[in-house]
Amino acid sequence: MSKSIKLLAVLGLAAGVAACAKPAEEEFVVVDPEPITYEPVYTGKYK
Repeated sequence: MSKSIKLLAVLGLAAGVAACAKPAEEEFVVVDPEPITYEPVYTGKYK
């Protein structure tokens, strides 16, 4: 086979492997914000 056919076959194989590769997943962290005011807590009748 000629060199150009071999080169095209290798490039096609490399493109196929790259297309089937699993993409890297990005990780992200979600942080809940602190409440600005707190609700009053029942502590008893005379406290």
